[in-house]
Amino acid sequence: MGDNINSKDFIIGTLIGSMVGASLALLFAPKSGKELRDDINQGAIQARDRANEWKDTAIVKGTEWKDIAYEKGSELKKKALDTTNELTKNVSEKTQKLTKAAQEKLDTLSEKGDEALEKADEIADKVEDKVEEATKE
Repeated sequence: MGDNINSKDFIIGTLIGSMVGASLALLFAPKSGKELRDDINQGAIQARDRANEWKDTAIVKGTEWKDIAYEKGSELKKKALDTTNELTKNVSEKTQKLTKAAQEKLDTLSEKGDEALEKADEIADKVEDKVEEATKE
């Protein structure tokens, strides 16, 4: 922002300086009144034309800067979206892996529980058989 202000001040200073310089040169030149007025008018026209050229240049530069800013903004937006999508993908993959690992552990525990129940049934059957044998004798 500081560069824009310095450039603007420089352009305004140059414009004012050239108008003052041209006016002083015309005023101190040994000419008749009509020639002097014509020269002053010509200097004013030239200064106006120069100011219009600078204005047109400023408009073109401003448009270029706006386009550059829009392009950079679009690039940053795309990068942000890509990063967000990548993070979302990573989180989703990790969630799926954790869910799968938890399901596998649950299945393993369930199998061990089933095995424990089968063994408990076998032991209960053996105890029952032993109790029956002991009561028969």
